Amino acid sequence: MVDARGLSCPVPVIMTQKAMKSNEDYYEVLVDSATPCENVTRYAESQGYKVDVERKGEDYLLKISK
Repeated sequence: MVDARGLSCPVPVIMTQKAMKSNEDYYEVLVDSATPCENVTRYAESQGYKVDVERKGEDYLLKISK
């Protein structure tokens, strides 16, 4: 679980990149605005992952899987 709430881009994307170096099949990333949601989604998809976005109140939970 990457908790990137309260952080502005590119920090959430960088945190996601670092997590993905572990080569897992599934990650969860939590952000609190649309811009990092879009940027993390775009990055994950460029790496061959599928992204499902779920709203959690004011936050976005990105479920990233192979």
